[in-house]
Order: sequence, then C-alpha cells, then structure tokens
Amino acid sequence: MENNIVISAADLRKVYRRGAEEVRAVDGVSFEAAAGEMVAITGPSGSGKTTLLNLIGCLDNPTSGTLSVGGRAVFGGGRELSERELTLVRRELFGYVFQKFYLIPTLTVEENILLPGAFYAAPGAKEAHEVMKLLGIERRYRHLPGELSGGEMQRVAIARALINSPRVLLADEPTGSLDSRRAEEIKDILRGLTRQGITVVMVTHNLELASSADRRLEIRDGKIHGV
Repeated sequence: MENNIVISAADLRKVYRRGAEEVRAVDGVSFEAAAGEMVAITGPSGSGKTTLLNLIGCLDNPTSGTLSVGGRAVFGGGRELSERELTLVRRELFGYVFQKFYLIPTLTVEENILLPGAFYAAPGAKEAHEVMKLLGIERRYRHLPGELSGGEMQRVAIARALINSPRVLLADEPTGSLDSRRAEEIKDILRGLTRQGITVVMVTHNLELASSADRRLEIRDGKIHGV
C-alpha cells in the first residue's frame, strides 16, 4: 500500500495573523491518500476545509509541516520549491474543480476545456473530445456555457480539470449548486474517475456525497476529528 500513496501530509499548519490575533486555519493535519481513493473533507463553515484543500493543491503555502504528492516532496523536508517548480507540480499532478464553474461565457465547451493549453503545451481537440465523451457532453462541444444546465456546466469544469491527465482531482463543493439528481450524476462521475486510478479529494457539505467516499476527514477548528 505504501508505494500506492499519492498524497502524504504530516503536521500541516496554516496560521494567519490579524494584528495581535492568531488564526489557526489548519492546525496539525496529517493524512495519506492512495491512488484511486476518494477522500471527503467535511466540517462546518470556517473550519478550514477549503484552506486544507488549497494546501494540498499547492495553491497556498503552509506555515509549517510537510507535504508530498506523487512521491515528490512539495513542502518541508529541508528544501522549498521555487514558484516555477510549484507551477509545474500544479500542472503535472493536479486537476482543480472550483466551487464556482469559472467557465468563460464567450468560449464554447470545447474551448473552455482546452483553455489550460493556452498556457503550456497541452493535449489537443482529440483528447478534449475523449474527455467530453467520458463525461457525456461530447454533443455539446459547440455550445456556450449559457446554453448548458448546471449539471452540464459542472461536467465541463471537471473535463477541463482532467485535460492534463492529473493524478489528483481536487474539488471544492462539486455538487453545491446542483439539485439532487444532478448531484447524483456528479457523484457517479467522481467514483468512475477513482476506478481509473485518479485520487479524488473533495470538500463537501453534501453528506450523501461524503458517505460515498472511501474516507471522510471531518475538520473542526482546523483539526481532523475523524479519519
């Protein structure tokens, strides 16, 4: 199992200072996630869920602690990566699905999915259509976001996150704006991704979605209370 570990976090902390006040948004979090595992991060608003997700995804730097992704030390361990190196880690290892879809309204479905390629050498239209087919939106590739349902927009957001073949998919409230039927569809899609060996880490208030995960990390006041 050890060789199958994709994410390894040890004593991660993120401390913010507001004048004399110290806010421990993430306070000594340690956990591991394996290839093909789905991990749900739950907890009340303001508990540190999204901050932890951002630390895992290298979108924010921890105050202390260590993080390894894909067998590579990212934070801690005696050497700090440069911003350029962190950019490569984000690009090569992660796919991100944010709480809001963040689709460009003037671009088609296909163009939105291919948008990350504008910043580096990325897969082309053939790969984009393969991802769209996987998510059941291949017939909508010429449509604009405004012509899609909420569930379809979320599928496009997931497709965009998958275009670089990430090892880890990070999702912040992936069903937060969807009705129960569409949420169930997204749950099935995420479970399908784990069967392909992709590690899925998601923040969610949806207890049904959380219960479908392999493991649930409940966070309160920046600390994990369940593994």
